[in-house]
Amino acid sequence: MGNQYSQDDVQQILRLAITRQTHEQDDLSRAQLMEIADEMGFTPQELDEAEQAWLLRKDQLGLEAQFDQYRQQRFKQSGTKYLIVNGFLVVLDLMAGGGLGFSLYVIVGWGMGLTMQGRRTYGLKGEEYDRHFQKWRRKRALKQSVNGIVNRILPASLS
Repeated sequence: MGNQYSQDDVQQILRLAITRQTHEQDDLSRAQLMEIADEMGFTPQELDEAEQAWLLRKDQLGLEAQFDQYRQQRFKQSGTKYLIVNGFLVVLDLMAGGGLGFSLYVIVGWGMGLTMQGRRTYGLKGEEYDRHFQKWRRKRALKQSVNGIVNRILPASLS
């Protein structure tokens, strides 16, 4: 069993070997990639298919990072609004002289909503995350399409 390796073990071993072999270089050329693949017994077609899958995954990860950043920014904006508005309401409540009254209800109610938004921002996983991500992608694509159309129409009408 000492000479048996799992798929994950093989990937990690090869990754380390390639890293050590090319430690003087930061990047490899396409020719070097093809040479390594050839030495490992991969056909050019297998390398192309793997490269296409990698590019798709890289694009997907980039979009997911943009989506996460967008959601976190929205949550921070909501938190800032919550603090400003409720701070004002607490001051107003205290100036009225009765301690915390109506502002406490607003703080608790809005706080519960903000907590749920925080859960959606930082706690989404699996299918629920995918559903929200796909919805964001559709809205983003629609917005880009509309902006493209508007940009084509506006310069023509300004001339």
